[in-house]
Amino acid sequence: MWTLSTEYQKALGRKIAFHRKRRGLSQKEFAGLLDRSEAWVSQVERGVRRIDRMTVLEKVAEVLDVPVAELAAEAPIVASVAEGEPVGASRLRLVLSAAHSLKAILGRQEGATPDVPVLRAEVDRAWSLTHQGNYADLAELLEGLVPRLESAARSVPEADRVELFRLLAVMYHTCSGALANMGEPEAAWIAVDRAVVAAERADDPLLMAAGEFRLAIVFLGARHFEQAAQASGSAADALRPLAESGQAEAVALRGALTLQRAVAAARLNQADDAYGYLRDAREMANQVGDGRNDYNTEFGPTNVGLHEVAVAVDLGDAGVALRAALTIDPSRLSAERQTRFQIDLARAYAQRRQVADSLSALLTARGLSPEMVRALPMVKQLVADLLTMSQPPSEELRALAAELGVHEVRTGT
Repeated sequence: MWTLSTEYQKALGRKIAFHRKRRGLSQKEFAGLLDRSEAWVSQVERGVRRIDRMTVLEKVAEVLDVPVAELAAEAPIVASVAEGEPVGASRLRLVLSAAHSLKAILGRQEGATPDVPVLRAEVDRAWSLTHQGNYADLAELLEGLVPRLESAARSVPEADRVELFRLLAVMYHTCSGALANMGEPEAAWIAVDRAVVAAERADDPLLMAAGEFRLAIVFLGARHFEQAAQASGSAADALRPLAESGQAEAVALRGALTLQRAVAAARLNQADDAYGYLRDAREMANQVGDGRNDYNTEFGPTNVGLHEVAVAVDLGDAGVALRAALTIDPSRLSAERQTRFQIDLARAYAQRRQVADSLSALLTARGLSPEMVRALPMVKQLVADLLTMSQPPSEELRALAAELGVHEVRTGT
């Protein structure tokens, strides 16, 4: 037997209600198909009754014609034999655990002259590694860069610290992005917090807004959808005056925040809001155009298209997602964004029970960023669902499952 927290149970109830309505079923009709009472369905959808057996959740998914993962990605369906944790995760946590700023303050050498161009080049390389999903090399780089930048930001006169604190903020953004992709929301949150503090020290409101963008991603990964909506929405609203003045960086950041707002709304099953935010983001993307990468958000028309696919999948609109995907060429975006796109495609195909197409998209994702694919829990859950759908599973699917450590899909309690 397994149980979910109250927060997740309410989210599960909302998702069940959403898919029931999409199928045009009343609560009474749905209850009949499940051999349950109408009161039971009502209580489950309101989150006041738990579904505490996997066989029951599987029956609900079968009646709604959706993969189990679309109803409750947090459920402990998959048992993994993968040893250890994502490459680089423990090293990045240790980097964040050390008292670098305290050591820098107590041991600072006034009058020292840090090599800012070299530090900037290393921060740029850190972002490149993050976008590539190369977390092992990123951890090795940040182990030396974090203490050096913390020290540099405090070794120069106050008037010369602005640029160094900007670099410090951007560096912590890279750390947060990598940790979020590795399913480490708590550590990613710490990195974001330090980034926002550094951006405030630099008196850079746009860099502070970029921190809120990273924070929204962390909240989404931790399934705190209302907090993600609040973080992205409040920052987007704060940027409105700067964006409406025509400042391109502000428009791009506000657009990127609006995309996170759309994803949060989709995860909360607020379809009208989600698609409305996508429309708003597309207008901003048309102002900005492709080819920019303001604050490493990759915001532009192509990225809006990728988010349209993601939002549609989250809302269970597989047909919308697959049609949107046909219009997108993500090849000019980072490996990280392309990988996310392929995973969303795999999820859309799984909703249609097109196992071979879903597997193909996952294999493409693995080719783009193997570390990211191995780290994301949603991928393991998706592979477990594909195994369940397949009768029998193909050798390619079995091989991918073995590689990811997915060795059991429970069919009993």
